[in-house]
Amino acid sequence: MIEERGRIIALVGDQARVTAERRSACGQCSVNNACGTSLLARVFGRRPVELLARNPIGAQVGDEVVVGLSEQGLLRTAAAAYLVPILGLIIGATVGERFGGTHPEVASVLGALIGLALAFWWLRGYSVALIQRPERQPVILRRLDARVSVTLSDAP
Repeated sequence: MIEERGRIIALVGDQARVTAERRSACGQCSVNNACGTSLLARVFGRRPVELLARNPIGAQVGDEVVVGLSEQGLLRTAAAAYLVPILGLIIGATVGERFGGTHPEVASVLGALIGLALAFWWLRGYSVALIQRPERQPVILRRLDARVSVTLSDAP
């Protein structure tokens, strides 16, 4: 389970809207001022990320919480988001070139565009299907700022 700290900013039914500070591993490396990743992090800044997470623990607005996401779900989603458009592009270009007749280059470009459009259409349906599956959504695991109430008494 991949975990990230965040703060609840709103409740939406049985889910909570959580904002988290975007972090990278650049601050822990000895060459963090010289690498490209660090440069990109400085250019794009550290804007907070907002996400909708299941709230089985009943956390409230303002609570600092730990949000978890399964590694398997993240890997499958990332693979779909990156690989499917590339595969659509390559397959579309190959089919267009193969059946392009006297203008295989033009048909290849058109095939690639059609393959890419079909891949994005499939990804839209895939993302809608993921919303229906709660095991693929982020979940609030625990609160971090447990409020302790102390009562003073006059007991001997």
